[in-house]
Amino acid sequence: MSENCTHDCGSCGQSCPSRKPKDLIKKPHELSEIKKVIAVVSGKGGVGKSMTCALLASACQDSGKVTAVMDADITGPSVPRMFGATDKAKGSENGILPVVTEGGIQLMSMNLLLENEAEPVVWRGSLISGTVMQFWTDVIWTGVDCMFIDMPPGTGDVPLTVFQSIPLDGIVIVTTPQDLVGMIVQKAVNMAQMMNVPILGIVENMSYIPCPDCGKKISVFGESNVDALAMEYGIPNVAKVPVDRELTVAADTGDIENFKNNYLTDFWKKISKKLYK
Repeated sequence: MSENCTHDCGSCGQSCPSRKPKDLIKKPHELSEIKKVIAVVSGKGGVGKSMTCALLASACQDSGKVTAVMDADITGPSVPRMFGATDKAKGSENGILPVVTEGGIQLMSMNLLLENEAEPVVWRGSLISGTVMQFWTDVIWTGVDCMFIDMPPGTGDVPLTVFQSIPLDGIVIVTTPQDLVGMIVQKAVNMAQMMNVPILGIVENMSYIPCPDCGKKISVFGESNVDALAMEYGIPNVAKVPVDRELTVAADTGDIENFKNNYLTDFWKKISKKLYK
């Protein structure tokens, strides 16, 4: 902090620990009703963040709550495929209407707007961030008890936009067992703390492979340290998701809503108790 600090960050160009981002919270569409919003984040790609988001949304919907997923990973959207959503999003005179899955989950994703889902989105950061905000402000989300936002990896433009502009009730951090993840988790924790957003839990994906013969948990990617990380950073809830071929098939075939062995059901119950107390 400068010796001559006036505590007026709006008129100051200095970067210091006490500097707080401006309040940029945006209201959703006037016809939307969204009670709770949870962002699913990771410090790097390839850890199963979208899979985790889909499992959480399915667990939430199964618990009787109206659920929505906003896919903020504009350049790498995968949520529609996991839910088997092939219809394109449509508009009305009032706004954009989300696609609804067979199980009743409301979805909005870049792939629901493209003619061809394999078409690349080659955009600069500002345009990508603007599209994410349109998913929030221009889409009519109907009676949603809980919305999950599938975030792109890292701490770049889109995560910053979402953290600053959407009223998040908390985040879930997704990680894997490698030693490298300690640093990755710390980045996500630090960003959440900077933005004053609660960390609801941490999910370790690809945690182990259960032996098909004896049931022993085989740690193919290294021994788990997620419990120690959760304790170190004061994260209240921990879940471990194994490598499961049936889960992979369900996601690949668009049938994740009907996957019976949802590894995050209990995890969601713990989170929802805190959210809806």
